[in-house]
Amino acid sequence: MYIGEDEVRKHLTYKALIPAIRQALIDYTAGLVEQPPRIILRAGNAEGAKNGWFAVMPVIAGDVMGVKTVTFYPGNASLGVPTHLAMVELLRRSTGEPLAVMNGRLITEMRTAAVSAVAFAALAPLHFEVRPVSLGILGSGVQARAHLEAFHEVWPELKQVRVWSPTSAHAQRLADEAGAQAVSIEEAAGSEVVLTATSATEPVLKGCWLGPRALVLAVGATGATVRELDDEVMQTSFVVAESRSSVKRESGDVRFSGAEVEAEIGEVLNGTRQSSIPRDRRVLFKSVGMAIEDLTAARLVWQARSGS
Repeated sequence: MYIGEDEVRKHLTYKALIPAIRQALIDYTAGLVEQPPRIILRAGNAEGAKNGWFAVMPVIAGDVMGVKTVTFYPGNASLGVPTHLAMVELLRRSTGEPLAVMNGRLITEMRTAAVSAVAFAALAPLHFEVRPVSLGILGSGVQARAHLEAFHEVWPELKQVRVWSPTSAHAQRLADEAGAQAVSIEEAAGSEVVLTATSATEPVLKGCWLGPRALVLAVGATGATVRELDDEVMQTSFVVAESRSSVKRESGDVRFSGAEVEAEIGEVLNGTRQSSIPRDRRVLFKSVGMAIEDLTAARLVWQARSGS
């Protein structure tokens, strides 16, 4: 059975996905998820930043198994083609029977934003004395839009949204859509919460622009050899990872800055590291994406479609 993107969009909602992702991250930290490192191959289609990659991400959890194949081609943006494209195969764990193959582009988009929403909802009350109202977004693409939608599920106090993009027209378009302001990168970075969702290969966010107690949610700069955060951001922040092993292996921001991963988000969610989250320094949540998140979203789509 094939489930296309229109049907995925019909059945997958942030209201259902965010709590499911929260539980999946707890289960991952508890060792209930079998998930090997993703296999990544360079496509060799172009030189430099336009060189795409192809990844395979298998996982087993609960009553299902799955594998996502995903491509990332930065050069697609100039062609009007999505930079991320994916397929997810869902199988029954007890028998190995294929349940569905579904388009994974929207799944990837939504689960990434849902992870950040889970992290924000867990970290903000521990880090801020008063819930923040301002969000600065670096980036104006698919993930910027997805995160705004996901954040509205967990952050009713959000009132001020500031958008920066290296292409000012793109920033203005997103600002107009979201009732936000298109601003300089320094002004966006001065918000209480800063989302970095860029396709940068070199750091674009400088620590000198951040407030002393900013919360940074970093989801861009996909890959172990690229960055979007400078050393000051990394070294002055208490770093919380989506997954210690994944972030240490696949985040160029962590690998090249020498920053230590001080907690895993599942440890915050299960209560074992809540007291470690500081209020007197910056906090950074870094995610690189995991197969368990794709499996969780695909299972929701399957359940909604089959009525189970």
